[in-house]
Amino acid sequence: MGNTTTKGDKAKSSFPPLKARERGFRLDPETFELPVEKMREGYYSDKYFNRAKEILEKDNYHPVVLMQVFQKHNSLLCGIDEAIAILKFCSGYYDKSGKWIDGWDKLEVKALYDGDLIKPFDVVMTIAGDYSLFAHLETDYLGVLARRTKIATNTKAVVNAANGKPILFFPARFDHHLMQTGDGYAAYITGTLGVSTDAQAQWWGSKGLGTIPHSLIAAYNGDTVKATEKFAEYMDPEVSVIALVDFQNDSVTTSLKCAQALGKKLWGVRLDTSATMVDKSLWEDMSVFPPTGVNPKLVRKVRKALDEAGYNWVKIVVSGGFNPDKIKLFEKLNIPADVYAVGSWLLKGSYDFTADVVMIKEDDKWKSCAKVGRKYNPNPDLVIVE
Repeated sequence: MGNTTTKGDKAKSSFPPLKARERGFRLDPETFELPVEKMREGYYSDKYFNRAKEILEKDNYHPVVLMQVFQKHNSLLCGIDEAIAILKFCSGYYDKSGKWIDGWDKLEVKALYDGDLIKPFDVVMTIAGDYSLFAHLETDYLGVLARRTKIATNTKAVVNAANGKPILFFPARFDHHLMQTGDGYAAYITGTLGVSTDAQAQWWGSKGLGTIPHSLIAAYNGDTVKATEKFAEYMDPEVSVIALVDFQNDSVTTSLKCAQALGKKLWGVRLDTSATMVDKSLWEDMSVFPPTGVNPKLVRKVRKALDEAGYNWVKIVVSGGFNPDKIKLFEKLNIPADVYAVGSWLLKGSYDFTADVVMIKEDDKWKSCAKVGRKYNPNPDLVIVE
């Protein structure tokens, strides 16, 4: 789809390209820029975890436990490296003088890797050591695992549905901005082509990409061609020019006008017809149901019109309400969409993780100690975190 950054501003990163990643790679804990002091204080933690830590410290009781973390869905795991960073920087305690004493070197953590496929009840991480050192962190590491795994699993579903065609990760406007960076990384490990904000691309050293917003077209008095020409004029030549062609609800005509005006400068057009609208090109032929939104017949009409006019190089990007089922339908029908942009669907669902103490050490021997219905569930795929 062309480069997403200019020659002079490409971000530098030690993160390897996706195709070069192998199981065994972990992100540097410094990557996450955690609010370490607040996490150490339990600011983001459920109160009962903070109180458990306080009780253990005041009682001078330091039980050595084995905590295991699991989840109940078939998923693509993500958030492990971030969870490890939380444990590394925030395990420990404040001594009587108020000085923080690190606890990481007194723990043994074993974990899977970001990008691993997991089944229901697979243990993804274990933490062995003095429980008082990390009791306050459970909310934090379970939260990042739940969020990142949800995004990675949903994104992988649309990637699989697209049969190798590029996916654009565009859910940024549907959630709080502080979610973007980790979400972008979760999308990256699934093979997604691009993200829409620089924040989403931060951890893997790239930049956001995008087409032309409706607002820019409106600013040029509703003239899509002029807005697209200005984009081509002022953006770096390495940035792909993709015209947004639904402003006048006439995607076929607008696509042809943009192709005629820009020629080879035009990389593609994006169809984004609202789910409540029927594109003008379908008004005389409503044989498709529903006729609203970006539907198979509309994409075929745009492709046919471009090809017959000699603009066969122009790609078609589709967006608006796409999810795995809609993408699978398009692929089954061989609809000539080249790129799928997916937004709010990627934030749906939940992939909650649970942490349980399942064993406790007495006289240097481990013994079972878990609530009824839970037990130690060893996973030979776990790897010791150095």
